[in-house]
Amino acid sequence: MTKESTEVTVESGLSTPDRILLAAERLFSERGIDAVSLREITSVAGVNSAAAHYHFGSKEVVFSVLFAARARPIAERREQLLAALKLDRQGRPKLEDVLRAFLQPALDALNTPQGLVFTMLRARMAFEREEVRREALGKAFDRSSEMALRALAQALPKLKPTELFWRFHFLLGGMVYTMANPGRIESITDGAIDTTDAQAALEHLVRFAAAGFRAP
Repeated sequence: MTKESTEVTVESGLSTPDRILLAAERLFSERGIDAVSLREITSVAGVNSAAAHYHFGSKEVVFSVLFAARARPIAERREQLLAALKLDRQGRPKLEDVLRAFLQPALDALNTPQGLVFTMLRARMAFEREEVRREALGKAFDRSSEMALRALAQALPKLKPTELFWRFHFLLGGMVYTMANPGRIESITDGAIDTTDAQAALEHLVRFAAAGFRAP
């Protein structure tokens, strides 16, 4: 996206903080945090640098506030679905239900313009400084991830905690890679597979992850 097109986006009567956040979202998602300066953000937002320092103080704070705001709907929906899981007579949820409750809110975000920008921002996180990644992801998703891990442990009571954590790690990898939409499988299959189909991606990922979690 060019600077000019971003400027058009932010010229919509928004408050100064919102204009800063919107400009930062576009720039961060395209180039990452370290490649963008606070001065550039304020220039694209059409506000002076003093306003950015007054409202946020630094670009790291801008990113933290932005990521938390965009992640909140996903985390809250995930928590709702996990809290509503049905239990069997042994008090255990079905594994596929747990996986679907965890994955669906993130993959559903692919169906909205805001969600698409957020997925680009989320994909960029893999290349950011560790302290930036851990703080932003921790604040946004620790609660929902802990809920998912408890539900997975209930569904798979014989699975050792270390195995559970490793398999959850790979679940996160599959989810983030799918959200990032790199287009590799589309290229390999000449477009026969469309990973932007969020519902299809969800069902395939649930089946794949369930097999991995149930493996010896």
